[in-house]
Amino acid sequence: MAKFQLAVFDMAGTTVKDKGNVADSFINAFLDHDINVEEAAVKRVMGWRKIDAIHLLLDQFAPARLSAEDNLANQIHDRFTQRMVHFYQNDTELAPLPHTLEIFQALRDNGCRIALNSGFTREIVDTILERLQWTEGSLVDATAASDEVPEGRPHPFMIRKLMEATGVTDPSLVVKIGDTEVDVEEGRNAECGLVVAVTTGAYTRQQLELYHPDAIIDDLSELRSLIL
Repeated sequence: MAKFQLAVFDMAGTTVKDKGNVADSFINAFLDHDINVEEAAVKRVMGWRKIDAIHLLLDQFAPARLSAEDNLANQIHDRFTQRMVHFYQNDTELAPLPHTLEIFQALRDNGCRIALNSGFTREIVDTILERLQWTEGSLVDATAASDEVPEGRPHPFMIRKLMEATGVTDPSLVVKIGDTEVDVEEGRNAECGLVVAVTTGAYTRQQLELYHPDAIIDDLSELRSLIL
């Protein structure tokens, strides 16, 4: 049997292949409004609820426009969402990262429930789930999107929602797996028993080490020794 009752995985960069398209969609959504944002700054806010990330970037790169244009952040968010939905509907290379399905099945076979959460909205999450045929109740037990909770990462609300959905009451029996700073912080704030960072997404091993996850892995297959 698994050491944990619930494994909460991030999506883009952790379980879903990300070739930099999320960052590109961010940058282009800002460019649609004549605002240049640096790629390095965009990567630092990967994992955040996207409307929150947009506010952070506007505060850094266009503070005058942020204060002067009431609906600017929402307009950029709408463009980002449109771009991401179109991308995930049409990307011919959209696929799980290596060993994702294998580790999902191994965990479920050993009594550990599988959940996904994301800084994306439900519209984008459902587009990914539909394309990959990751239906709830068969491969995945529950999913949570950032627009379904009071606050996104690093707050613990999505993990708590997933615990409730899967009937898990003890956070020490939950493992959180993600590829960004706020994934690690989310796991800590939810008091998860294990917080694992992966190097397959937005952050390098050296960057992840700064946030002190319990473990850093380069491949999801390494979860076996940590969870099973």
